[in-house]
Amino acid sequence: MRRNNLLDNLRCNLSSVDNHLIDGYVDGRVSRRDFVRQGSLLGLSLPFLGRVALAAGFGAAPAVARANIMPGATIRVACLSPGANLDPVVGGGPGALLMYQQVGEFLCIDAQDLLQPCLATSWKPNQDGTIWTFSLRKGVRFHSGVEMKADDVVATMDRLADPKNSSDALSVFKGVLQKGGTRRVDDYTVAFHLDGPNGNFPYLVSSGNYNAIVLPASYSRDFEKTWDGTGPFKLEKFTQNVGASFVRNDDYWGPKALPVKTEFIFFADIQPQILALQAGQVDIINSLPALAGVALLNDPTVDVISIKSSANLPVHMKCDDGPFKDPRVRQAVALCLDREKLVQGLMKGRATVGNDSPFAPVYPSTDPTVPQRKQDIRAARELIKAAGLEKGLQVTLTAPQHLEIPAYAQLIQSWVKEIGIDLKLNMMSRSSFYGNAVPGQSPWLDSVIGFSDFGHRGAPNVFLTAILMSNGPWNASHFKSAEYDTLAKSYISALDLEAQRAVAGKIQRLLLQETPVLYGYFYDKLTAVKKGIAGVQPTGMLQLFLQNAGKS
Repeated sequence: MRRNNLLDNLRCNLSSVDNHLIDGYVDGRVSRRDFVRQGSLLGLSLPFLGRVALAAGFGAAPAVARANIMPGATIRVACLSPGANLDPVVGGGPGALLMYQQVGEFLCIDAQDLLQPCLATSWKPNQDGTIWTFSLRKGVRFHSGVEMKADDVVATMDRLADPKNSSDALSVFKGVLQKGGTRRVDDYTVAFHLDGPNGNFPYLVSSGNYNAIVLPASYSRDFEKTWDGTGPFKLEKFTQNVGASFVRNDDYWGPKALPVKTEFIFFADIQPQILALQAGQVDIINSLPALAGVALLNDPTVDVISIKSSANLPVHMKCDDGPFKDPRVRQAVALCLDREKLVQGLMKGRATVGNDSPFAPVYPSTDPTVPQRKQDIRAARELIKAAGLEKGLQVTLTAPQHLEIPAYAQLIQSWVKEIGIDLKLNMMSRSSFYGNAVPGQSPWLDSVIGFSDFGHRGAPNVFLTAILMSNGPWNASHFKSAEYDTLAKSYISALDLEAQRAVAGKIQRLLLQETPVLYGYFYDKLTAVKKGIAGVQPTGMLQLFLQNAGKS
């Protein structure tokens, strides 16, 4: 039963954007899941959102049963070996981000379906979303003993936003946050003054931006010597290409970690990790590819944690030159894909169908009314004929030997053969494929048609800008559309969920028409855990939170 007086009291001090979200939830236009996720993005706490749901007459969320976990365990993790550079300012790759996430923390955590407070306790935008103000947690200390304050957050974000530092975070912050835009209000308050309105900004300073762990203001790019973070574990030992161990931080600001120790064993590939788990040498495989890890998916001695994500393996087609300059040819290739076969066959059901835009089903702003593209060989042949290529063509697809990409590429090769395209495959190591990640020095950015791989993001902003905008640094398709650029900017600036969804629908339909990039599926983040181990908390961005892990 709806309790209107209580609902009115809860709403009286909220912004118009907050209240419009509640209206959508009450009227049934916004699901409970999307209400909680969008509410957490706007800085509304989970208890508050629960009170709103009760007042609106929807009842409380079901209680989650908690495992009885014994403290004091040593948790052993198999993971990819990090590269030589472990500086969080510039470091990337799954092994590196997993390492510095063990000792460092973020302002907030991009957990499944919501943003959770961490070093920030709350956040809120101004009226138009150009300034986001974060309140910081008090009493947090770095492992060196220094208290974390606003100056540390300002210095951290300035380092990431400074083009001179060449941080991976520039793919997130370019055009959003400049050096100097993060400003101290007081010791425990920081205001982000943005280049323009941004409705999804908290995701950009969350764990979804893997470089954004908060480091001391005095940090001098010596992370491998200091490992100075605020997290629940401290480094015990790190050996390049071998492994790392961490011990419980007894001075941690939150509940003390249950494990007394965590150990990470580095591997170059997935198969040795699977063998190590089966042999009892490790307890967890942090990231398990569905195809390579098929033996574990139905193993009764293993629990596979599956998280729906926006992680994807896009296929770009160069729009300004060669056979794919004609959008009819790009559409024809897209119509060759059997997306259900990709999900159920290649990915063993551990993925969701894509619709040739970055708007994954996990995003609340994705417009579900946009028609799903399906395999249609007859229509594809007609498009090829209309483009004057009925006699066929030969083209080379360039791709890295990574995850399911080789098998995915072979499927595309067989499907497009039905419409007269002789697709040659040029497979290479991942490092050679990406090269220096700049045009002229990267097979990824220079190929006529090619793959890439992108991890989960809590919001689609970086996919919309870096990959598809005319000036995007990762725009391998050379797609240039003033209409698209305007729509992408409009989406990014929208604070309201329903306004975001309306613009997203326009973008989704435009990309179906233009088809610069194929998004065949979005794959789940899989983490394999030995039976008897509980409390493991992976994220879609390949992070692994172990402070609540132990034997059950």
